Amino acid sequence: MTHIRIPAVSFFATLLVIFPEHASAYVSPASSSIAAAAGMPAAIAQGAADCTKVGSLTVPNVGIGTIAWSSNSLTKLENPDLETLVESACKQNGGFFDTGERYGSHIKTAMGMGWGETETMISNMLKDADINDNVLRPVVATKFTPSPWRTSAKSVVEACEASRERLGVDSIDLYQVHMPDIVKPFRFMGIDETYDEEYWEGIAECYHRGLVKNVGVSNYGPTLVTKCHDALAKRGVPLASNQIAYSLIGRHNGSQQTVDRCNELGVKVLAYYPFAMGLLTGKYSSLSPEMATEDVITSLSSSRRSKLELKDLQRYANGDGEQIPGGGISPLLRAMEAIANARDKTVAQIALNYIICKGALPIAGARSADQVSDNLGALGWRLSKAEVALLESSADSLGINFDGAGFKKTSGKFVGYGMEKWTLN
Repeated sequence: MTHIRIPAVSFFATLLVIFPEHASAYVSPASSSIAAAAGMPAAIAQGAADCTKVGSLTVPNVGIGTIAWSSNSLTKLENPDLETLVESACKQNGGFFDTGERYGSHIKTAMGMGWGETETMISNMLKDADINDNVLRPVVATKFTPSPWRTSAKSVVEACEASRERLGVDSIDLYQVHMPDIVKPFRFMGIDETYDEEYWEGIAECYHRGLVKNVGVSNYGPTLVTKCHDALAKRGVPLASNQIAYSLIGRHNGSQQTVDRCNELGVKVLAYYPFAMGLLTGKYSSLSPEMATEDVITSLSSSRRSKLELKDLQRYANGDGEQIPGGGISPLLRAMEAIANARDKTVAQIALNYIICKGALPIAGARSADQVSDNLGALGWRLSKAEVALLESSADSLGINFDGAGFKKTSGKFVGYGMEKWTLN
């Protein structure tokens, strides 16, 4: 199939009519001299790793999400596509893998079994990968899952020991609390005591015992992340990271305030759902034929969504005339495509680079080496301030905030008895 690329120049002209406030600031990056006049950051040297610090770790500015990783077999931990992915990523200085003890897309995971299998798979794949010493050292981050039966610092240490064993390491690179302690099945009986501070005590103990090199949290808003940061500091433990949902269309539920507060504290934000579950690649939009050429592979191009998820994603993509304006996110995708065309990048790479420009590190899901390579194409360059402002204006004009699809929400977790929620406040 032949796909059509819309000329960037015509899009720039259209966008500057729609957003005249940026007319004096925006310049197409097609010309290096014009780009310099626009104040665009100097290009990062080709071939050099585009890295950042997460605590004591040096990692690429794009991570790899593994929540959908599973074995192809019910009885063995094997997946040739993922094995190729891991080796390819490491050879491209892209070996930063984010996982968790509860990760996996297999039916066993859905039924509450198979704890830690993704950790074990990653460990095995890294051991088998043909990687030399001339690339960045692969880094694996994993997570502790708050659960009703885990009510003490000791439970964190025990879970950490189990993850450490599955990962086959003496010390875990980054150990994160997966979410605030919100799973309370007996709340209707008045039993809803939270154990967040016990969990902080637990990860501090793991740090001091040398079981982990760095500690982090997930889904903490400005208030809770500040409280955690200060509590850990009293134990002499730096808080390295906070993982939250964050994207161009997911900034208005407390996410942007959280990014700003974390930047102030020196806590690195790891951004999951950087594509808003694929919306920001154009794959769910009626504009998809114009959003990519034949050789473009977006990071979620082979994602497997439930019918309920697809229904919600189509509503965001095309609008419903009620909560989502007619046309959905098409105006934003057009703005992204204009910049992508001018820079010879994909729309997905624009979405990832935007997050990097905001001081966060996108964690992009991938299940093939090609998807990882496309994600890593977001490295080695930066959007200009004018381009960032243009994207934000286009996103804000939609008047929507992405909060997930189906039972996968940006501010909640579906558990056996219903949906438990947190807020980024």
